[in-house]
Amino acid sequence: MSFLKRYQTIITALVLLFVSLVIFSLSLKSPQSEMAIFRKIVLETIAPVEGAINSAFGYVGGLWGRYIFLVGLEKENRDLSARLSALNEELNGYRENNLEYERLKKYIGLEKDIVYPTIAAKVVGRNRPSVFKTVLINRGTKDGVSVDSPVVAAEGVAGRVIEVSWNVSKVLLLVDYNSNIDALIQRSRVQGILQGDREGECDLKYVQRSEEVKVGDAIVSSGLAGIFPKGLLLGRVRNVQKEKSGLFQRIKVTTEVDVTKLEEMLVILKEKGGSG
Repeated sequence: MSFLKRYQTIITALVLLFVSLVIFSLSLKSPQSEMAIFRKIVLETIAPVEGAINSAFGYVGGLWGRYIFLVGLEKENRDLSARLSALNEELNGYRENNLEYERLKKYIGLEKDIVYPTIAAKVVGRNRPSVFKTVLINRGTKDGVSVDSPVVAAEGVAGRVIEVSWNVSKVLLLVDYNSNIDALIQRSRVQGILQGDREGECDLKYVQRSEEVKVGDAIVSSGLAGIFPKGLLLGRVRNVQKEKSGLFQRIKVTTEVDVTKLEEMLVILKEKGGSG
């Protein structure tokens, strides 16, 4: 039953075509006047059917053409999307290379100011969950790095090496509580010890209450402990408090280096205990 419904139009057209052929054959044997009325009826009946069939085929043909067009358009769209994605990835690579180049340019002048040989290193790991503020760099004993080798960024001191293997070293950042650096106030030459605190900054300790310290004063390495060369920038005074009692001031220092954004740095290859 469903077959008849599905092909009803085609079956009807075929039946009418058959009837027309029969009538046409009879007309060859019958007088023209007697068969004229029947042929007219057949023509009147077949015409709308043929029109419907032609419209149906035209509609189906149009749908097929649009389908083929959409399939081609979808493929072209996929190809363009893949190409756009590849171009965006390539552009992002160029941007990263350019940013790295701009960062590394800052180290050119720094290398000239340091009298010791240096080697560039990249940060390859961060010890975030640990209570210690450290990073891993891709240089080790094969590159001349040793324990207590100073590590500097373009803006100033970043820390020092505390562990070293053949190709990787661990750097203790200057904001770590266990970091202690002999320092002095650049303007007044007052000495103190720069120690990391637990909040990502540093304290300049053991500066007597009688000494003048101003907000914005630059803090540099003194070179007395034989680890860091003299005069490397450590940070700037952010806050000064003189307690009513006690011998020393409370001095907060903001480091010049943002240790959370370190990507490249220089390791100073100097002998432990060397002058500076």
